[in-house]
Amino acid sequence: MTGKVNAPHYSVLYKEILDGLKLSPGGRYIDGTLGAGGHSYGILSATAPTGRVLGLDADTVALGIATERLKEFGDRARLVQSNFARLAEVARDEDFAPVQGVVLDLGLSSMQLDDPQRGFSFQGDGPLDMRFGSVQGKLTAAIIVNAWTEEKLAKLFYELGEEPQGRRYARAIVEARKQTRFETTGQLAALLAKLGGGRASGRDKRPIHPATKVFQALRMEVNQELARLSEGLAGAVEVLAPGGRLAVISFHSLEDRVVKRFMQLEASDKIVPEGGPPGLSFPKEQRLAIITKKPLEAGPDELAQNRRSRSAKLRIAEKL
Repeated sequence: MTGKVNAPHYSVLYKEILDGLKLSPGGRYIDGTLGAGGHSYGILSATAPTGRVLGLDADTVALGIATERLKEFGDRARLVQSNFARLAEVARDEDFAPVQGVVLDLGLSSMQLDDPQRGFSFQGDGPLDMRFGSVQGKLTAAIIVNAWTEEKLAKLFYELGEEPQGRRYARAIVEARKQTRFETTGQLAALLAKLGGGRASGRDKRPIHPATKVFQALRMEVNQELARLSEGLAGAVEVLAPGGRLAVISFHSLEDRVVKRFMQLEASDKIVPEGGPPGLSFPKEQRLAIITKKPLEAGPDELAQNRRSRSAKLRIAEKL
């Protein structure tokens, strides 16, 4: 399931992450979305000579690249193949808690997007897979596209892709698969391109390909990204030491909404029941203080270097 991939040159919001974590020499940090190891490299460099990082990634290819990139740090870098939803469990298994910081970079890496064999991008032609790694399970994008009903596909595209033409796209897919099974990203992208659509999106307001949000929805469903994000956020707070910081980079509104609401809830000392009468609330423990009142975004220099940073939003909170 892998092709030849070069490590990416950029880690999104790199300086902002290192500054926001308030790094200290000798500290312990968890990189829950290791990727090619860019953020971990910066953390290990800044916390020399004894700082340590536990890096998690479900992607075998990413782990191989990160292992090579971080080998100069020896046993200060401990890498584990796992989804960050199991962050707290892995930290306990590795005797790596409490920690002074946790970073989660929720975006797809360049090496994943640029390898057509992974099936994440409509720019090349590869199998409709979209799993981050074998630990993700057996569900693939091909199974969804070829087996789900029109109603389920339309709901998926609308809810996870925020695609207003989701029903139209779903109907076209169901009609097309009567003639031939969808096996590749190229097949699906070609069909959606013929249907048209794709509105201006992002900070640069460039038009997007009609397949963009459909591919997003499929990838999120295959990898159960929102559910795993909630689990990972809860695990991060569990393993943080008092004063430790949680830094999360999201790339679309659904992820950012989950992160924002989680931090707001953990920064509150009360729970307001949804749908309850006005004024009703219950006391709860306040566990976080929000550091970034508004999310940090890439500046002009980073945007010029790396267009994929245009939708990145960084939120930071500190454990009380």
